[in-house]
Amino acid sequence: MDHMEMERELEYSQTDSRSGTTPAVDLQEADWQGQESTGQPGEHHTDMAGEAEETGVERKAEEAGTMNQEKEMEKMQQGTGTEEVREALGVENPRETEDTAEGQEEMAEGQEEEEAADGIAAIEHLLDERIVRAIREMGFEKLSPIQEQAIPYLLEGEDIIGQAQTGTGKTAAFGIPMLQKVDSGQKKLQGVILCPTRELAIQAAEELRKIAKYMHGVKILPVYGGQEIGKQISGLRGVQIIVGTPGRVMDHMRRHTLKLEDVNMVVLDEADEMLNMGFREDMELILGQIPNEHQTALFSATMPKPILEITGQFQKDAKLVKVAAQELTIPLVSQKYYRVRRQDKDAACIRLLEYYQPRLCLIFCNTKMKVDELAEALKKAGFYAEGLHGDMSQHQRDVAMGRFRNGTTNILIATDVAARGIDVEDVEIVINYDIPQDIEYYVHRIGRTGRAGKTGRSCTFVAGKEVYRIRDIERVCHTTIEEKRLPGASKVLKSKADRYLNKAWELREHEDIELMKAFLQRKMNAEDCDALELAAVMLKAQVGDRGEEIPVDELPVRRKPGDRKADRGREDRRGFGGRGNREERRGRGDREDRRGREERRGREDRGENRDERRRREYGGDRGIRRGLRDA
Repeated sequence: MDHMEMERELEYSQTDSRSGTTPAVDLQEADWQGQESTGQPGEHHTDMAGEAEETGVERKAEEAGTMNQEKEMEKMQQGTGTEEVREALGVENPRETEDTAEGQEEMAEGQEEEEAADGIAAIEHLLDERIVRAIREMGFEKLSPIQEQAIPYLLEGEDIIGQAQTGTGKTAAFGIPMLQKVDSGQKKLQGVILCPTRELAIQAAEELRKIAKYMHGVKILPVYGGQEIGKQISGLRGVQIIVGTPGRVMDHMRRHTLKLEDVNMVVLDEADEMLNMGFREDMELILGQIPNEHQTALFSATMPKPILEITGQFQKDAKLVKVAAQELTIPLVSQKYYRVRRQDKDAACIRLLEYYQPRLCLIFCNTKMKVDELAEALKKAGFYAEGLHGDMSQHQRDVAMGRFRNGTTNILIATDVAARGIDVEDVEIVINYDIPQDIEYYVHRIGRTGRAGKTGRSCTFVAGKEVYRIRDIERVCHTTIEEKRLPGASKVLKSKADRYLNKAWELREHEDIELMKAFLQRKMNAEDCDALELAAVMLKAQVGDRGEEIPVDELPVRRKPGDRKADRGREDRRGFGGRGNREERRGRGDREDRRGREERRGREDRGENRDERRRREYGGDRGIRRGLRDA
């Protein structure tokens, strides 16, 4: 085969490669590259410029090389030997190319998933590295929905309206952008955050201090009522951010201890709650006293008309950031409700506490009076309980919260407003002694448990027709609350005994019990009893007596028209000490008189008038006249 035919064959192979068969390669180039890699000259290539004619030996070598090329071609067409040729040429295998492309796509998808899992990476380039370092140490791995939507807008300087509940990460949503804008070198007030309660102000200030941990020179101060004003005035020197209640902020403004000329960002947190507490005028006055251009962020769980009026007056082209209702549910919290009569709620609360024996428990009541009453009832029952409501002094509230945080008190009873700033980890159970007056509070309450990937439990007491409010909560909050009966007295007693025995048995491996055995043996000898009898008495002293059963508060059954069973039941109730029958109550005579009256009414209904009755009784018209004379 001469060179012309070999070139045509190569072209044909290349055409086949484009049509889907094994791709062809240039064998001459492959041979040259293979030789180049070994450093030896090709035998079938001759230097034509240095010789005038080909010798017989050279022609034989060329023919041998041509035959080798033909064999390689046959191997390629048979699909064998192609890998070696591709390797020599450096040509990529199409299958390997496809695999590589798929691998690159998988790597790209993996990077995207990693970025999605690490939500901080999406905004990391927009933040000060000191803020990023702090929030990483705080355990931030993924932005919450409100943070993901609000932070970019706030970093761009936009006004926003954030609709989200407590526990959704709002503090970081406005705190990170505010700290990003703060000039640590300027010792003047630059950011103002308004909160409805002292607890929430303290909590927000602590959160911002954690985020600003490495921002040296940034000073954050909570200001609220119940604290000495003189101490706050001295602490305001050089502060860049204040977190305060509207009343105390107004007090400092009247004293001219707050200078608002350099404020560039204002946040209203829990704005709807501040409205409910009567702070609307204070909020409007504070916003109206800021002289320079500034950014305003408003966060509220609900959007009543007054909130919309405030946004229209003090915000410009505000962006609405809303967390969907399904994102507000608490998936790790087991939600139950119990039908309990109002007078049995204290006993039901004690029953649940004895049965579950939580390490930390929150109980919510709707009134301050009930908080105090329940706290006293639980203390009498032997529990460590503290109350928390708005009528307590700041010192009393701080003491109660401190005891609850360090575990000295494991039960905290609070109203909804007082509990807005409570953020305590490891709360195992939340008890709704009263159903919240506002459905929105339900999520606020049960959101105190089931945090940081842990499971929690919520129990709600329902009296009478309050069960219909449970249905409203399920509908609005997109959740299911299961009805359950209170644990029986025997079940509670067994639970208490099991816990005590398990805890006591754990000491067997850790404590020296030989001395205890000696004490028991001496007591057994003195009382002439066995070990089981003595242990039973000791257990009885520890767990107490079995309590009384708590009845279920059943709804009254509505009687449908024509329901004979209900009628019979009502008559039966009257027969046994009831109100008696209608004749006895109204004194209408005996049954005979009643029967006579019914017959006369029946005849009148059949059309018999007075004359016809007399004619029938006396006979004819004569009888009628006689009857008239007699009359």
